[in-house]
Amino acid sequence: MRASSTSLPNEGESIVASGSPRPRLTFIGVGPLGGTYAACYAELGYEVLGYDVDSGRIEKFSAGEMPFYERGLDDLVRKNVDNGRLRFTTDPQEVADFGDVHFLCVGTPPRKDSDSADLAYIESAVTTLAPLLTRRCLLVGKSTVPVGTAAWVQQLIDKHSSPDVEVEVAWSPEFLQEANAVDDVLRPNRIVLAAQSEWADELLQAAHKGVFELAAMEDREVPLVKTDFATAELVKVASNAFLSTKISFINAMAELCEASGGDVNALARAMGYDSRIGHRFLRAGIGFGGGCLPKDLRALAARGKELGVGESMRFLAEVEDINLNRRTKVVRLAAELCGRENGPNGPELSGLNITVLGATFKPDTDDVRDSPALDIARRMSNEGATVTVYDPMGMDNARMFRPELRYGHTLTEAVEGADLVCVLTEWEEFRHVDPEALSDLVAKPRILDGRNALDPQLWRNAGWTYRGLGRAAD
Repeated sequence: MRASSTSLPNEGESIVASGSPRPRLTFIGVGPLGGTYAACYAELGYEVLGYDVDSGRIEKFSAGEMPFYERGLDDLVRKNVDNGRLRFTTDPQEVADFGDVHFLCVGTPPRKDSDSADLAYIESAVTTLAPLLTRRCLLVGKSTVPVGTAAWVQQLIDKHSSPDVEVEVAWSPEFLQEANAVDDVLRPNRIVLAAQSEWADELLQAAHKGVFELAAMEDREVPLVKTDFATAELVKVASNAFLSTKISFINAMAELCEASGGDVNALARAMGYDSRIGHRFLRAGIGFGGGCLPKDLRALAARGKELGVGESMRFLAEVEDINLNRRTKVVRLAAELCGRENGPNGPELSGLNITVLGATFKPDTDDVRDSPALDIARRMSNEGATVTVYDPMGMDNARMFRPELRYGHTLTEAVEGADLVCVLTEWEEFRHVDPEALSDLVAKPRILDGRNALDPQLWRNAGWTYRGLGRAAD
């Protein structure tokens, strides 16, 4: 950081170099993270410009269309594109000319040669923008990154920007949950800020002021945590690692319940009443997936090794092993339910028609990245079963990832002639299906409830052989 960037403006001088009453915001990378933030901050009254190198994505957003599904986001995009507060571009010069605060929202996928986060998109975004900046501004990281990244980004800025232009780096991690991301931006459960100077801190708070104003209007409080770079970089991955650990813990307890005759749902309910534990993420099933938890878990372990504390992070490998073993467990249970052998070479499923209800990693999203449901469908297919998949929202993405599987246009079409039905994503449509009506369509009334989302007695009363995870068999 250049020394001059720590200075505050003179009395009466705005901290916003563009002279705008509120800082003008850019979001670099308009995937599910940046696209959601851009629309929500426009809704909060900011002038917002979204940038991406993907011209197709920018064209869709500019037309008020959605390149991905996030509940409630389409209305916000259309509304704020129409009123002019929200625009999109592929021109980095336009970004540099427009923004007072630039939010980095690009992806940080695993590297091809390791579990460490690949920072190539971060580097490309920073080195593209930096030479184009002509006035004092703030670059704020929101992407999930390894600890130590913020200082490296400041070095990149100092190297590639003009020495006459003050550009400072700050960090403010995101905590978005897919299917709830709009509310997570507008009504966050906390905001974490890390800045290097009083000026940066003041501007960073101005960029978030709309969130606090909305909270005041709704008589809510939003906790504000001001901290250092390292802590801000660790908060997201540490939170995701903890949630992953909680999920794997209850799934390990499910195995114990099955072996001992216990009921993991009752166990989790009893445990969750302890306020130190809580009920959320304490639900046994087929494990976690998606674009965040698995990636962040591995990246945190990898970064721990790089920093010489790999032994302390070793338990994270066990968390992942338990999670992946749940997928194997479901395939073996499928064979067991259908009276097939689980031999040394794996379950024998050849000749079976199996319906998998659910392709996305969670309900209310179209995201199939690292989806346990879709991976289980693949594994069953590899073991010889004819697998038909149905999902209310994720069919197109599932077909791209797993074109070898069959896909039903409707739930009833998907289950027709099935020897086994597996509920692997807890969509409301699946929770409320009529088991008696379904029994007329299947070849064998057998159901494997991979999310413990159904009423076992209701299905058994309708003549189905029901099997949940962490519960006693019929």
